[in-house]
Amino acid sequence: MKAMLLKRCADISEHPLALEEVERPTPGHGQVLIEVSVCGVCHTDLHTVEGELTPTELPRIIGHQIVGRVAETGEDVEGWKVGDRIGVPWLASSCGRCRHCLGGNENLCERARFTGLHVDGGYAEFTVAEAAYGTPLPSEFDDAHAAPLLCAGIIGFRSLRLSGYRKGKTLALFGFGASAHIALQLAVADGSRVAVYSRSESHRRLARELGASWCGESGEQPPFPVECAVTFAPVGSIVADALAILDRGGTVAINAVHMSAIPELAYEALYHERTIRSVANATRRDAAEFFEAAARAGLRTEVTEFGLEQANEVLERLKRSEVQGAAVLRVG
Repeated sequence: MKAMLLKRCADISEHPLALEEVERPTPGHGQVLIEVSVCGVCHTDLHTVEGELTPTELPRIIGHQIVGRVAETGEDVEGWKVGDRIGVPWLASSCGRCRHCLGGNENLCERARFTGLHVDGGYAEFTVAEAAYGTPLPSEFDDAHAAPLLCAGIIGFRSLRLSGYRKGKTLALFGFGASAHIALQLAVADGSRVAVYSRSESHRRLARELGASWCGESGEQPPFPVECAVTFAPVGSIVADALAILDRGGTVAINAVHMSAIPELAYEALYHERTIRSVANATRRDAAEFFEAAARAGLRTEVTEFGLEQANEVLERLKRSEVQGAAVLRVG
């Protein structure tokens, strides 16, 4: 099968992913073999390629927003049969026995494994996944438009929750990539007012089209108080920008698996019970509840398709914030 292999971590400008023929994997106990249709491209893929996240071994096939069909099942697989459409998200598996797993927080499991980092992902014609961690996908979304939902959508949904957002609360989103444009639509469907911050005029234009109440750049004040905020860019200084416009008692949720240092903050910026919290991965429950909400909201994903062999170029464009909405690799 064809796959884009990461043999060494390097700056994406060096094009470290190589298209090669590799052996097709075989599903083990509790696993399914998936013929990949599409795989979304995520900032986490970029962090992996450039070594900010360290794969457990190389070479590695990255990619964790996988949509495909079950091609073969291993022993003792329940709930899936050959031909079923399946989604594979970031969380590949968890131990199921630790205090975090037993407490409903499998995303915090210390033995968790992640797709495209600890196990091979979807930048390939076939991949293997744990059947219990596969995600059913609503028929409302075709393959290309479902792919970004498997990370950008699910983690955006969790970020909203952790920011304290609920229907009717005012919200600010900092950065307007794949995850933010999905989170925006969920809040707009609730009738909430949303401020979107982005340096890109094209991104601000898309945000307005999707229902943002106000758009601007960091340093500007929206015309309404902001009760909760989510930052999506891996830039620590944006956390300070979010705190600067946050109302008393509000929370800034940081949606980033890797980011630069948060600058020193004056205590006054945090005073009046403002909160900063990170968002770490997502659970299977998050995935199920998100897809229900997405189908109800008639959520629309902005997608640009590329070929598998273009993965290096797509990640370069992502690094330069030149992708409108979400990028998807068409594999099969």
